[in-house]
Amino acid sequence: MIRDTRSLEHRLGDAARARLPLPVAEFTLFVLKQGWACLFGGLMLAAIIASRLIWQPDWPIHRYDALFLFALATQAVFLWLKLETWEEARVILLFHLTGTAMEWFKVGAGSWAYPEPALLKVMEVPLFSGFMYAAVGSYMARVIRIFDMRFTPYPPFALTILLAVAIYVNFFAHHFLPDIRIALFAATVVLYARTRVWFRITDRAHWMPLPLAAFLSALALWVAENIGTATGTWLYSGQTPGQFVSLGKLGAWYLLLYVSFVTVTVVSRSALGGPAPARQINPA
Repeated sequence: MIRDTRSLEHRLGDAARARLPLPVAEFTLFVLKQGWACLFGGLMLAAIIASRLIWQPDWPIHRYDALFLFALATQAVFLWLKLETWEEARVILLFHLTGTAMEWFKVGAGSWAYPEPALLKVMEVPLFSGFMYAAVGSYMARVIRIFDMRFTPYPPFALTILLAVAIYVNFFAHHFLPDIRIALFAATVVLYARTRVWFRITDRAHWMPLPLAAFLSALALWVAENIGTATGTWLYSGQTPGQFVSLGKLGAWYLLLYVSFVTVTVVSRSALGGPAPARQINPA
């Protein structure tokens, strides 16, 4: 299935290049590939929106429980159709576990809440919430493969692990100790300032600085957060109906993306380091 998908991508690329100016063709394929990479997250958001619109309180299953079953079935279908590899599934499981641990702590600390009832709810956290973090893992694992990404020059791997651990710990520790996120923001820029994310849309290699890629991804996640709160699926402390999620959450997602990225690299390091790709290759 993955091989068939790549063949389809090549055919779409050939068709776009034949009918559209190159910049327009590449932008179109970039958008389509990004949508394909975030398919799991897109399906989860669609389920959240649709369930909010149609769900009735007297239905025999709670909305949160239905979202959990939908997410579980979607993950199974992805593996069955080989839209994700088992290696990617291991990455996604790590996201699910670390995300659920954060949910338990943050909900207990009053940072946000899930206001609806559910049977599949542990420590006031519905089990579907872990799949929202898994959706980030799914996107990162798939986007690296779909865009044939390479990260170079890559900083010392041990330092990337250390920074990721510091970011993750600070999400918990700032409730009791001084918040060091400003220093962590600076550390991401210093450590990854020279790292370029090389990627292919068609046959030409493009690049952008890794911190910029992290910021743009965080912006997309911030928009998704607003969809989640607008549907009442979860609410932040002090947030009123219709109010946008604070821009502070954009910074939180920016930092969390480095934890996510390093989690992916722990399982697969093939895209890290090495020479920069050639700017252009012969069409496949």
